[in-house]
Amino acid sequence: VQLQASGGGLVQPGGSLRLSCEASGIIFSRNAVGWYRQAPGKQRELVAGITAGGYTHYTDSAKGRFTISRDNAENTGFLQMNNLRPEDTAVYYCTLGERIWNPTYWGQGTLVTVSS
Repeated sequence: VQLQASGGGLVQPGGSLRLSCEASGIIFSRNAVGWYRQAPGKQRELVAGITAGGYTHYTDSAKGRFTISRDNAENTGFLQMNNLRPEDTAVYYCTLGERIWNPTYWGQGTLVTVSS
């Protein structure tokens, strides 16, 4: 199983980024997709997740700003991030698993830096 995350970069506060996670070697549609992040000196945390059935979950800081989605035909998950804040700066990891929490598979991470 391989997860290829992309879309990170440097953005100013208030800006937007769209992260993508392309999966291979797995039946993507049967798995939950998650986006976790880890900021320097902090623990890794779940940002958002979407189950195989389409149920979505967001951490409080992401509600109203981030949108998680999936395209099963393309084996790809997405995280649209709007109104980014400096505290969103972190390495973002996409995940796959039976559940959003405690996922089985992790991507390599993509760095998001929010700074003026």
